Amino acid sequence: MDIQLIIFAVITIASFVFLFINLRRLYSYLTVAKPENRWDMVSERIKHTLRVAFGQSKILRDRAAGPIHTIIFWGFLVFLFTASESVVQGFFPKFSWSFLGPVYSLITISTDIFSVLIIIAIILSLVRRFIIKVPRLQLERTEEIDALIVLAAIFIITTSMFLMNASSEAIGYTSRWDIKPLATLLSNVISCNAAYYVYSSCWWIHILTIYAFMNFLPFSKHLHVYTSIENVFLSPLNIPNRLEKIDFEDETIEKFGVTDIEDFTWKPLLDSYTCTHCGRCDSVCPANTTGKELSPRNILIQLRQRTFDKAPILLKQKENPEVKLSDEEQAILAQKFVGDYISIEALWQCTTCGACMQECPVTIEHIPHIVGMRRSLVMMEANFPPLLQSAFTNLENNASPWAFPQAERADWAEGLDIKTAAANPDFDILFWVGCSGSFDDRAKKISVAFSKLMKIAGVNFAILGTEEMCNGDVARRTGNEYLADMLVKQNIDTFGRYNVKKIVTICPHCFNTFKNEYPDFGGSYEVIHHTDFLNELIAKGKLKLKSDKDKKKNIAYHDSCYLGRYNQKYEAPRNIINTFGDAQLQEVERNRDKGFCCGAGGGQMFMEETEGKRVNIERTEELLATGADTIAVNCPFCMTMINDGIKAKDKTEEVQIKDIAELLLERVIQE
Repeated sequence: MDIQLIIFAVITIASFVFLFINLRRLYSYLTVAKPENRWDMVSERIKHTLRVAFGQSKILRDRAAGPIHTIIFWGFLVFLFTASESVVQGFFPKFSWSFLGPVYSLITISTDIFSVLIIIAIILSLVRRFIIKVPRLQLERTEEIDALIVLAAIFIITTSMFLMNASSEAIGYTSRWDIKPLATLLSNVISCNAAYYVYSSCWWIHILTIYAFMNFLPFSKHLHVYTSIENVFLSPLNIPNRLEKIDFEDETIEKFGVTDIEDFTWKPLLDSYTCTHCGRCDSVCPANTTGKELSPRNILIQLRQRTFDKAPILLKQKENPEVKLSDEEQAILAQKFVGDYISIEALWQCTTCGACMQECPVTIEHIPHIVGMRRSLVMMEANFPPLLQSAFTNLENNASPWAFPQAERADWAEGLDIKTAAANPDFDILFWVGCSGSFDDRAKKISVAFSKLMKIAGVNFAILGTEEMCNGDVARRTGNEYLADMLVKQNIDTFGRYNVKKIVTICPHCFNTFKNEYPDFGGSYEVIHHTDFLNELIAKGKLKLKSDKDKKKNIAYHDSCYLGRYNQKYEAPRNIINTFGDAQLQEVERNRDKGFCCGAGGGQMFMEETEGKRVNIERTEELLATGADTIAVNCPFCMTMINDGIKAKDKTEEVQIKDIAELLLERVIQE
């Protein structure tokens, strides 16, 4: 038998066996976590995977890095044919995919073009990472070396294949359907005598580099090469806009929230495998970009590290409960994931805006992981920022995060002839006012404006008045699930008494909670945000606007995270502004699904920023940069934060901030 064939066979078998062992090891680590079913809606998941993973839709949101990565990804998909052909040729030298006919021509042409494109893309990647030094790509030295190894391997795999194809053209190792115009062009400079040696050496370099590369990946930060497509398939079709419910009646639950890897389901662990360390999440995170400790990327990196540290020990104990652990293993088990690996301070800096999940190219679910850890801190350790204590106490005593008595919840409506559900049980729509709209002096004006608009349009609506309680969003996002559970169930009971079918609210947080989370608790309703509702009333002609075009106002619109990014509602507020004859919409630099948080979500409204720049100042500066004289919002929390930002920038005389409802009321014809 040919010695070369024997060597090749041994190397090939060893490479695939070693790869199988390591992939099996990684899979076994996932089994230490809780089970979870992610196999629903298979057809929709396939479409989602084709769009996000294969179509690279999220990657291409970055206009610089997107095309570079996409070229490499698509190129490698094409290279699978050439690489498999090369491997088989190691055993059967005359093998070729040419029996595919014209399809083979498409493959060879694509391979030829992508070979050159990938070489260019690798050079650009090296320039961005090591010369331009894009901030989000600057990592620790070991990770920099890792990235260099991966880029070098891809470069060697591609160039060796290109030279191999060129030399095969020079030798005449081609078939009828083999079309490689660029390789053919290069073959003209390779002499016939040297062609065989170039082909042989490049073939070995190509194969050995592939084998080395595929076995390096399980130990590399580029493990996502193996897991990204699966992770996209197993992820939610849209940004996770709901948190998992905890069944407090289940007596088998011994602890609430996440204290370590075994408290997660397997999906967060797979997320940690899949994190590309690209830093897109950090680059859009309001906390991170304003100089705070929170790094969504680092949370995933540390989760993966904890998995690699602890999972082998847990598996060892599972296999043999009586096994004696080494001092090092005992020390690892003694460490706290939340505290030793993950910074507790960082967890409380998250605004839950969802920007990290929006930008993540492999659809990692950062926010649910963060809230899971918050839950354990709150419900298991009572370890949370002191300022949250008053919010929790108020929610328990007053059903509101503020210390206003429940009896004053409907005081804002005095003199407006607004009926409660008790007084008007035949209402069509329940106007959910919310805590801000009921108690905050500035937000009360939004409640009044929206109510007046509904009365002008002849809408049969009612409010709950003193029967309304906080929807539970603040408690849920800050980890106090037990308190949220109580509030949610009380509200659902109230809705049931009045046979509520349709809810409209001025608060995106209330909107998201009712629409996406209450169904898990048995409360399903038609939920509408007031901007959608008003846009519909205008379209139906129930609200007619003045046609004053003499005084043009420039209006900058701020997208609320919970209405926009969480629920993909961007057009209604803009449509309303565009109906104003005296207004010109000014888009802020970061808008729509790239919008920047006001800084109030995730309980931040009731905490203080003690590190870095205030998030609301960052956003306010961006809104002011539009030159607008009016800033439009659709959320009471955003109203508070941007208002505070305007005051801090001493711009209260020059710039007004108003809700969409207030702006509309000023322009509606009141008959």
